Amino acid sequence: MVATTLRAASANAAGLAIDFQTVSHQYDLDGQPLPVLRQIDLNVGPGEFIALLGPSGCGKSTLLRLAAGLERPTTGDVLEDGTSIASPDPSRVLVFQDPTLFPWRTVRDNVAIGPEARGVLAGSQKRIDDALRLVKLEAFASAFPHQLSGGMAQRAALARALVNDPHLLLLDEPLGRLDSLTRLTMQEEILSLWRHAGYTVILVTHDVEEALLLSQRVIILSERPARIKSEVVVDLPYPRRRDDPRIVAQRQTILEFLGFSA
Repeated sequence: MVATTLRAASANAAGLAIDFQTVSHQYDLDGQPLPVLRQIDLNVGPGEFIALLGPSGCGKSTLLRLAAGLERPTTGDVLEDGTSIASPDPSRVLVFQDPTLFPWRTVRDNVAIGPEARGVLAGSQKRIDDALRLVKLEAFASAFPHQLSGGMAQRAALARALVNDPHLLLLDEPLGRLDSLTRLTMQEEILSLWRHAGYTVILVTHDVEEALLLSQRVIILSERPARIKSEVVVDLPYPRRRDDPRIVAQRQTILEFLGFSA
């Protein structure tokens, strides 16, 4: 099985432990400070799947950027396995809502960008093939992005991430622009990939139900500057059903935390 092959290839790529230690962050907006995060303390265990929920613009995506090493926090620190994150690394992969595929490159060539950039393309051909099979795009390896549906383009973006053997997969609303049926399919695929590979996942989403179906913990953030308001542990077996009374009850609890009542 392809999933087994990828898992074997990633045997030494178990999930990272990620620790946000009293993290605050701000941006400069027209010469004035714009506080985005305030005193975030959050521990994510190796191989854990967590979801971040909160109002639009509260700082969820900023947390992902800090974990990816694309930015350094204004104060505090972000650690991977006890070591401060100082810069980006291929083991930490960020997948955006927009697949951001290069339109002049085929699907296969898009997936190959990581190995190519690291100078290991020649030895990564089987790995690229395995990633394409895993997301069911092997028949479209020679297609260009404009020939793909939205769901297929997002699958290609996932394959591009997985080919790097990530220890940490950061998902910034990757399904937000998909139609409802494609979104359901992609939710199942993301869950399957995580369960096979064992990497750590942090998912940003606005969909409460999606967070409950996929994650082990839901972290609820306040308005900007974001602080952690609460967390909900989702101690339920997979696969989960939307009509499970426990899911329904937790959904209501989270909506109340977010300021919505029945």
